[in-house]
Order: sequence, then C-alpha cells, then structure tokens
Amino acid sequence: MSANSLPEGAAVWHSLEVDKALDLLDSNADSGLTPQEIQQRLQKYGPNELEEIAGRSAWEILLDQFKNIMLLMLIGVALISGFLDLMALRSGSLKPGEVPFKDTIAILAIVILNGILGYVQESRAEKALAALKKMTSPLVRVIRDARLVEIAAKELVPGDVMLLEAGMQIAADGRLLEQSNLQVRESALTGEAEAVNKQASLKLPEETSLGDRLNVVFQGTEVVQGRAKVLVTNTGMTTELGKIAAMLQAVESEPTPLQQRMTQLGNVLVTGSLILVAIVVAGGVIKDGGFKNIQELLEVSLSMAVAVVPEGLPAVITVTLALGTQRMVRQNALIRKLPAVETLGSVTTICSDKTGTLTQNKMVVQSISTNNKTFRVSGEGYAPTGDFQLNGQKISLEESPEISALSVACAVCNDSVLQKEQGEWAILGDPTEGALLTLAGKAGIEKDQWNSKLPRVAEFPFSSERKRMSVIAKVEGIATGEASSRGIDPAIADFLQSEPYLMFTKGSPELTLARCTQIHLGNDTATVTEAQRQKILAENDLMASKGLRVLGFAYKPLLEIPPEGSDETSEQGLVWLGLVGMLDAPRPEVRAAVQECREAGIRPVMITGDHQLTARAIATDLGIAQEGDRVLTGQELQRMTDQELEQNVDLVSIYARVSPEHKLRIVQALQRRGRFVAMTGDGVNDAPALKQADIGIAMGITGTDVSKEASDMVLLDDNFATIVSATKEGRVVYTNIRRFIKYILGSNIGEVLTIAAAPLIGLGGVPLTPLQILWMNLVTDGLPALALAVEPPEPDVMQRPPFSPRESIFARGLGSYMIRIGIIFAIISIALMWWAYQHTHAAGYQGNPETWKTMVFTTLCIAQMGHAIAIRSNNRLTIEMNPFSNIFVLAAVVVTTILQLMLVYVPPLRDFFGTHYLNMQELGVCIGFSALMFVWIEAEKIFLRIMGKKAV
Repeated sequence: MSANSLPEGAAVWHSLEVDKALDLLDSNADSGLTPQEIQQRLQKYGPNELEEIAGRSAWEILLDQFKNIMLLMLIGVALISGFLDLMALRSGSLKPGEVPFKDTIAILAIVILNGILGYVQESRAEKALAALKKMTSPLVRVIRDARLVEIAAKELVPGDVMLLEAGMQIAADGRLLEQSNLQVRESALTGEAEAVNKQASLKLPEETSLGDRLNVVFQGTEVVQGRAKVLVTNTGMTTELGKIAAMLQAVESEPTPLQQRMTQLGNVLVTGSLILVAIVVAGGVIKDGGFKNIQELLEVSLSMAVAVVPEGLPAVITVTLALGTQRMVRQNALIRKLPAVETLGSVTTICSDKTGTLTQNKMVVQSISTNNKTFRVSGEGYAPTGDFQLNGQKISLEESPEISALSVACAVCNDSVLQKEQGEWAILGDPTEGALLTLAGKAGIEKDQWNSKLPRVAEFPFSSERKRMSVIAKVEGIATGEASSRGIDPAIADFLQSEPYLMFTKGSPELTLARCTQIHLGNDTATVTEAQRQKILAENDLMASKGLRVLGFAYKPLLEIPPEGSDETSEQGLVWLGLVGMLDAPRPEVRAAVQECREAGIRPVMITGDHQLTARAIATDLGIAQEGDRVLTGQELQRMTDQELEQNVDLVSIYARVSPEHKLRIVQALQRRGRFVAMTGDGVNDAPALKQADIGIAMGITGTDVSKEASDMVLLDDNFATIVSATKEGRVVYTNIRRFIKYILGSNIGEVLTIAAAPLIGLGGVPLTPLQILWMNLVTDGLPALALAVEPPEPDVMQRPPFSPRESIFARGLGSYMIRIGIIFAIISIALMWWAYQHTHAAGYQGNPETWKTMVFTTLCIAQMGHAIAIRSNNRLTIEMNPFSNIFVLAAVVVTTILQLMLVYVPPLRDFFGTHYLNMQELGVCIGFSALMFVWIEAEKIFLRIMGKKAV
C-alpha cells in the first residue's frame, strides 16, 4: 500500500484488531517503516505539529492597528490638509518661509507611531507564546527500518511504531500494539485527572466515547506508568487534539471593556468633530453667500477637528498598556493581548483550578497510622527530609519500628522514581507514588537500595475495578547487619520465617483491609480483631474528612511466585501494615492572595475535578470557603437546569468532581448574573471555558498549547497569587488611563471653545494653527500624560470593589469633569485672549499685532502643566503628596515647559511654528493666567473635602 492510498483518518482505530490496523497503515510492528515510506508520508501528511490556523500574519497585526476610528479620522484630516497645501503650492500662495505639508507630515507621523507601538507589543506577545510551544515539543523513540531511533516529535508520520514508557508525553494519536501495566493521564484531553489503564487486546464498539477508548492513546497525554508499543495513526491537525485546536481557532473573541470604551470615545469625538466641521463650513457658506472662501473655511474647520481629536491618546494608551504588560511579565503573567491588561482590573470573580494553582501540585504525606498510633509527618514538597511526630513530639524510628516497615512497603510497591534535578527534588511518574517515595526517604528507606534487597519478580497491576496493586519481590540477604542468620534487613526481618518471597499490597483502605486476617504490631503480628478493623476504618474516615487521599498497605510472605491472573486468590490472608494520608498542599502565598481578593471585592471560587472532601479542606484552609459551606459536585450540577445553576452560582464557592464542560456552564451562569469572570484552565477541553470567560488564564507550565491559544493571559508560574497581582496591576492601569483621559480631553475641550470664541468676540482669525494644535495634543498633552501613566497605585486600590466593566468611559464623573475643566480652561484662555488682543492692538505697541495668538498658545500649553501636577490625585492636595513618588511627572512638566519656550525664543522653531517673540511682561501674564488652572483644581479638592464628597 502506497502513502497515497493510506486512510485519511476516517478509520475508527479503536474498533480494529491490531493486525487490521497494521495492515491499513502498511506498517510492521517489529521493523516499522522504511526511510522511503517515511519521506513519502512526511510529504503527504506534513509535520506532526498543531498549526495556528487562525493566527494573524505580521501584516495583519500591523494593519489591525489602523482600524481605530480616531486614527482613521486623523488620516482623513492629514489628507485634506495635504490637499490644501498642494493647492497652495500650485497657486503660489504660500507665505514666505512657510513649509508645505508640515501639518500632513506631523499628523501621519503620529498615526504611524501609534501603529508601530501596537504592532511591536502584540507581535512580542505572539512570539513569547510560540516560544512556550517550542518548549513542550518532546522527543520520541520509534522503530524505523528495524532499528530503535530517537526523533523529534514533529517528524512522526502515520504508520510509525512508537515506544512509550513512564514519564513520556505522547506525541501523536495511536493504536496500542502491546502494553505492560500502561497507565495514561488524559486530563489534557478529557479533563479527568485520574490515570486510565490501557489494554492493547481490546476491540471496542465504534461509538465508544473518547474517555473510554482504552486501546488507543492520544497526543498531548502523558504516560504515568508502564510501557507500550504504539502504531501511530494520526498526526498534527488530524489528531483529537488537533481537531479541538481547529474548532477553537475558528471562534471569534468579544471586544474587551477598554476596546468598547475606546470605541465609544472615538465615536463621540469623531461624530462631534464632523458635526463641528459641518456647522462651520455651512455657516461660512451662508454668511459669504457662496464658496469663495471655502479654503479658509476648511482651514478653520481642520483646526477645530484637530483640536477635538486627542492625537496623543492612542499612543499614550498603547504605551500605558505596554508598560503594564512588561510589569506583569516580571510578575510571571504573560499578557497575550494588550487590552487584557486593563480588563483584569474589572474582574469580580476568579474561578481557579485547585491542583497546581492553589496547591503546589506535589503530593505530600501528612500523616500515617500504624500499630494503633497516628503520626504526623513534616516536610515540604518531594524533598525526603522531615520528622515523624506523635502527639506533637518528635519520635525516633527506633522507638517505632513499624514506621520503617510501612516505609519499605511504600518504596517497594512503587513504579515511580525520586531524583534530584538542578538542586530540586522531582518525581518521574505518578505524584501519589512520588509522595510515598518521599515518605520512605524520610524514614531512611531508599528505593534504589531496596531494589537489590527485594528485587521485583512479579506484580498484579492496579486497575480501577480492583482499586489496588501488588508487587511480589524476592527476599535477598545483606552482607552486614544485626538480623537473623539469613542476613535479612532488620526493617523486614519480622515479616518472614523462611519464606523466599514477599508480596506488598497497596490500595483502597477498605478493600485492602477486607483481605487482611492479621495485623503488624511493633515487631510482631496478631490476628486482626473486629474492634481493630473498626478503629482503622474510623481513622481512614477521619483522614479523608480532612481532605487527605488515603491508601492502605499490607504484606504477605509467599513460598512461591503466584501465577499470573491469580490476584483474587493470592491477595487473601494479608497482614495489615497501616494507613498513609497525603495531600497536595496549598501554596503558602495563596492564603494572603485570597485575603487580598476578599478585601478588593473579588470572590475566589474553586473548581476542581478532585473529591469534594479534599476540595472543602483546601478551600477552607485557604479562606475561599467557610466551614460548612455548600460544595456542588459535578453530578449535582449535571442534574441542574441552567436557570437552577444561575440561582445557585453566587452561593457556591466550591465545585468538586466537575468536568471541563461544567466549567463552561459555571462561567456562563456567572456572566448571566452580571459577574466579570476570570477562569483558569490547562487542558484542551478547558479551552471553551477560557474563551467564554472575560479573562481566560492558561497555565504556562502544565497548560496545553490549545489552552494557551484560547487564553488572554498565561501564568508562567501556574500560581493563583500571580492572578491577584495581575488584577491589582489592571486596576492601576485603568485608574491611570482614566486620569490621563481627563487630563487630555479637558484641555481639548478648552482648545475648541477658545478657537470658536475668537471670531465670536470679534477678534478675527483663528488663534491656533493646526500645527500648533498638534504640538499641544502631542507634546504638551502627550508627555505629561505618559508620565501620569506610570503613577503609582493609590493606597486603597485593592481595598475597594471593582468598577463595573460595562460602565461608560464617561462614568463616575469623568464626563462632567472634562466639560467642567474644559469650560474653566476656556474662560481663563478667553480672558487672556481678550486682554492680549487689546494689548497687542493698543496704540504704540512695538511688537507684531499677531503676538496675541502666541500668548494664547503659550497660556494653553503652560496651563496644562499645572493641570498635570494637580491631577495626580483625585482627592489629595499636591502639597500632601511626595513630589518624587512619580519623578516622571516633574520631568515631563519641566521638559515640556522648556520645549514650549523654545518655540517662542528659538528663531528657526519660531518661524516653523508661526509664533512671535514675547517680552518678559507678556510671558509673565501668560504664566499668571496659566497658574489659575492649578489653583482652580486644588480649590475643587478642598471644596469636595469640606462637603464630605470623594472625587473618583
């Protein structure tokens, strides 16, 4: 069969016998594919990679920056200005020394700057995500041309024979050819945390659901234990993972609150400016009785339109968000989309997974029960260091030899490996078994040493039906030690008489205890009584009620190796050793983060696939829930209608045993209640919930590529505390955005009113040229606004509820503030303008009569400096604030003032900007009128303080 005739992924591989699957893919279980076949199939199917189907190209990212309505307005203004300059150039009507197209060039420069800033930051986020994807690309061992080779996962093709073992990430979908004790964790695909036992010999019905296909493996899942030989059936986008990725990438995202607010602002400003232009042109045409002064009318209209549109605002917002993004990256939060920085500040509910986010994702044994005693075990993570405590007192292993006996069972009946990597203790295999190895290490029992003392000769593997596993080991003597004449290690000397084999069993405490007839007590064994059974079961229930995962351990001496499949008969007459209770311990920093959430009016919610008792214990410990709070299980949630869930969703803070599909329903129910939801997730099946949430948060360490693609933010450390830090940063960013919008638009309104007032009060002409207005909007507005963007947070930023994400940009007094300050600004400027006009047109005035325009220009610019200093705080007076807490504002004020004076006193700049020289008296008058702006804003704060009101 040639590569061109291979099945196109339509084959239902789990319903085929092994031989039929090999035949369909024209492969050989022993020799694999030949180099020629590999090359043909690589060309046909392409590399084994998830393609970013909906990914934007560099050009698309760049062009998206110019879809903002205000930028489009500026482009229109630039084109009209350029056309007028071109007409003047052709007619020879340019004034002496006037530079043509300077307005057009200046406006287009601002537009291009905005586009570049947005492009650089968005492309940087995309590249950072691509780097994360590369980090997860595994190497694979395959049989090719009858040889075992290791290749990059992207080189896999259908028909390859892939070898799996514990700890490996599966790189493609495949049909099992053979397996030994294979367990695969498929949580990335199905959301189920518990590992699945796989069996190659099964032939399943075609309609078998994904989670029940026990004879196939899937890309993106992980081998927990055992080994296998797999026939690769699907690669790349034809895998189950690829199909979900393709569907996900077709989903469109909703605009964020900031995008909606900026769209609203842009619409209002652009509509207002167009109406203004139409009124001026229409009024001029009616007054003149025709179009003879149309060019002059257009110039006046352009000046007013340029004054209305805050040219510097998009750049300032882009830079503000970019700076916020950089600060968040330093706190281990990678922002994928710029507006998400601000969106985080609106979050009212954080729905978090438990494992790895609220907890350390490291199972740690908390207590053990043996010989009728319960010991507490200390220690952190997988480090095999810690103490055993009885009633709060540290005890030695010599006092309690039963601890060593139980620890041997933990080490021998175990398929994982504990190792030190780069100074950190880590486990290869199942975290539960890793915790057992750590416990054994604390008791001085090392698995490597005991592999020689008790080498494994047979096993009865774990299954979900049996809920236990057993290991049969041969008893080997040791060279030294004070044990019996056989030279057996003292830790197990009491287990044996003359038997050459030992069987260790671990599993469900109830089921394991039911198969025990004796109990190990100290250095002896005795028949287990009914009272002892009840005490052990009561201790098991007590541990479980604390959220611990409990395992029971037993042993049995054997005269011979039991035959395969005899587990039912062999696992009888066991000797009970004890209970081991473990927990995925909470991250120590999360408690403070949860408390900070509460103070900030944000409700944390735990959503986990774990048992409800464990969920309750962790949630109560962290302060997410109180003792006795309701826990809603996935089973209960499944029976609820959407309306019933919506009624309960504000009352429940713990969801246990839920599937990823349930996460989606929970998010939707919260959103219908008007909540603004942040949702964490790491699996492919979490992607719909991440996409639905207002802020989707993927895990950078454990997260799948698809969940990262669906998210707005990636936690590089998988830590809940990072979400809270990012939320705080989002609030600061939004507060600063509102602060500089007030600053910029207040002055713009003042500019427009001043320009409109000049002809109305009979002064004639326009006091400001388009270039001067651009200078104000870009430099005298822009530089201080950038400085305000890095204003440190107010002390109470996380002691107040979040603001509604659906509020208007003009909400909470911002609109009235802009109008009020704009009017005050205009009154001050118009008063100055009237005085300046009279002053420069008085008899005997030595300067240029047009100097009054330069005075208006200078006053408007310097007044903004006082505005920038006063607006740093909404409530505190300037003298109450540390002037150096934001050194950038002081620097911006000084630099901008110097630049403004250069336009008046440096001849080349004076000629370019059309200004006139001001004497000291005139400059002093400008500064005096400008200072009134600062005085007014400070007086407002005092007035509001007296009235007992708080500015927002």
